[in-house]
Amino acid sequence: MSAASKAMYKPLSLATSVLGGIAAGAVFQQVWKRVAHQDTAPDPHDLTRSSKEVLISAALQGAIFAVVKAAVDRMGAKSYRALAHESPV
Repeated sequence: MSAASKAMYKPLSLATSVLGGIAAGAVFQQVWKRVAHQDTAPDPHDLTRSSKEVLISAALQGAIFAVVKAAVDRMGAKSYRALAHESPV
């Protein structure tokens, strides 16, 4: 990857990462509403919620963020390759 290509890919990658994070947060909120029948996930500092509930929420959120990040990074790399005709790595 040339320096010019790397300079073009970095802003694209950053923008898609931010959008992916926003999308992952929205997906997590919807999943949590359906799974727990609550509007918001538990705050780890809220001692009225059980540790089990907080840890399950964190694990679910982490899994969703990881999957969305991998999907967004993969789409970004494929899109870049289609436009620039070279691999982003």
